[in-house]
Amino acid sequence: MTLKQLEAFYWAATCASFAVAAERLHLSVSSLSKRITELEEALGQALFDRSGHKAALTDAGQRLVPQARELLAAADRVRASMTETPGLRGRCRFGVGELTALTWLPRLIAGVRAAYPDLVLEPYVDIGQVLEQRVADGELDFAVIAGRSSRVNIASTPIGQARFAWVASPSALDGETRMTAALLARLPLVTLPAGAGTSRIIDDWLAGREASGERLCCNNWGAIAGLLIEGMGVGLLPSHWAEALQAEGSLRVLLGEPALAALPYSFQYRRDDTRALVACLRDAVAAAVDFSAPCRLP
Repeated sequence: MTLKQLEAFYWAATCASFAVAAERLHLSVSSLSKRITELEEALGQALFDRSGHKAALTDAGQRLVPQARELLAAADRVRASMTETPGLRGRCRFGVGELTALTWLPRLIAGVRAAYPDLVLEPYVDIGQVLEQRVADGELDFAVIAGRSSRVNIASTPIGQARFAWVASPSALDGETRMTAALLARLPLVTLPAGAGTSRIIDDWLAGREASGERLCCNNWGAIAGLLIEGMGVGLLPSHWAEALQAEGSLRVLLGEPALAALPYSFQYRRDDTRALVACLRDAVAAAVDFSAPCRLP
């Protein structure tokens, strides 16, 4: 029995599929399967039931998972204690929302590449709900997501917050200066899809209000800004974007009661992932985060 065999077993057992586990370990699926088979032969027990469409853990496999996790974590601690000059190499797949991608993601990548030139970064952009699932499935090493995870196997470290403002085109407002339920009944709400972080602060603001009306959902911040500028409805934009667009006359910032709460963001990763990679990237994210960084607007 070897650490490589245990590693192959553990990630195959805890990732969404053998293919995801193999990609995480930079192996072919056949190589991953071979290591697991060798481990089964060494232990004299089947760890996966392969009779169905998808391999499932046997009772022996389920018993081995926590033991394998402890052994692999101990091996990581030994490696870390023996490394004189810490360095990261290989690939790091991580997820961010579009707001991060448009503001401070370039700063993060530049900083990480300077500190760890042998590490290849592969960012993936999507809404938080999708990113959290991909972290849980082992497809991503970490993600920067609005809010905290409710999953017991996902750890969340607060890293910053973003602020938003209600806005609409002056041509659509007919002199209105405040955000009200009546305005929402008249104008469509232009917003990101459900599952995006901003859905939380919108729902909190709407709580207790009799506000019903049309929703125009779009999964791109640039397109949302464009729709709002064209007078297609009322919606949220990051505060510094809203102020810049108001200064040029394209949009008007609306006063709302109560004021919109700030949207907290967290660094999310699997609790069983004890690699130095995760800790180092968490520190890099904390140093780079800045949701008020400039970005290009339509």
